[in-house]
Formats: sequence, structure tokens, C-alpha cells
Amino acid sequence: MNWTDKITVTNEDCMELMGRYSDGWFDLAIVDPPYGIGEDGSSNKTRGKLAKSKDYKAYSGNDKEPPNKEFFKELFRVSKNQIIWGANHYIENLPYQNSPCWIVWNKENGETDFADCELAWCSFKTAVRIFDFRWQGMLQGNMKNKENRIHPNQKPVALYNWLLDRYANPDFKILDTHLGSGSHAIAAHYFGCELVASELDTEYYEASHKRFKTITSQSKLF
Repeated sequence: MNWTDKITVTNEDCMELMGRYSDGWFDLAIVDPPYGIGEDGSSNKTRGKLAKSKDYKAYSGNDKEPPNKEFFKELFRVSKNQIIWGANHYIENLPYQNSPCWIVWNKENGETDFADCELAWCSFKTAVRIFDFRWQGMLQGNMKNKENRIHPNQKPVALYNWLLDRYANPDFKILDTHLGSGSHAIAAHYFGCELVASELDTEYYEASHKRFKTITSQSKLF
């Protein structure tokens, strides 16, 4: 479904999506697949200490297993470069494991039992980079323009803004295999690039589309 003339999002399995594209079609893939650590949202409400954590619906496919080697073989086939969140949990499934460039998101999340940081494997031959942005319950890095949390694994739009500014150009064709909350689509819309994405869970697909329409109706991004 075309959300705009440059943002296309489908409600389907990502393997079906990637199967329709030729080798190297996408300049960059930025993906946030399940990590295989059980964080599908079913226990999120019990985790916060400084701020109350939200209760979410567990998403389709849950988070018991990370993507397999076939997923990553296909991902590397259709994209020239990749940024893969959570790869430290399943690095053995990536066809190329060594990289000098890891991206560190410091979540500044204080007193919780969530991880202090999240890591992304990056195919670019650059140095390790850190993005500091608080993301703990109702406490966020930009409290004047707080984001509505609709997904248990939601990442802030600010993180995707940062990634696109540093690793992409507006003329890029970008792939996202697990759109989730739609934060990537919002950032891509304002950045001006072409994004093709999929989301397997129908309820979260519809919620992310609604969120996208609400936020992009504004002329400027916060």
C-alpha cells in the first residue's frame, strides 16, 4: 500500500516482499527484526521502575527466535548496505560477521531491567558511533515533543533521523523488513528518500499507518 508517493508499506511476511526485488535493488536496508530474547511486549508492563511501562499486545511471530540465515541471505542479496539492530544476539546468522562499525543507542533508561543500550551491526567501513537518547517509559529524550508509544519494540523517530542523516542520501531506495511502530517511515518521509517496508502483524500495521498519517499531516517534524 502506498502511504505516499515515496513510502510503500505492505502487510505481509518480509520474505515475500524481498522476493519481488532484484539483486542490489536497495541502496540501504535498516532493519529491526525480533531479537529472539522474548521481548514481544507481553511482559513490558512489569519492567519499569522510574516510570510506568506500557502494556502492549504481543505481536505476530512473537520474539522466541531471531531471523534465520535464509532471511539474512535474502536481505544481503537485495541491499547494498545494511544496518541491523540487535545483531549482537544472533551474529552467527549473518553472512558477514566482522565489521568495524557498530552503532550504539544509549537509551539512558535509568533504573529498569531493560538493557542500557541497543546495538546495530553496520556494513559501512566507519568507526563505532553512539546516539544518546532517553527512552524509558514516559521519559523521553525530547520531552517537549513526546512520541506516542504504540509498539513494544518502538524506536524513536529521532534515532532514524540520526541514521538517515549519517548513512543515507535523499535519493536512496531503503528497505525495512519489520516496520513495527512506523518510526522509520516517519523519518524517511521528512528526509525525502524512498522507503519500501513490510509489517507482518495486521493490528500493528494499521496502528503504524494511523500514526504515520497523524504525524506527517504536520508541515514539519519536531
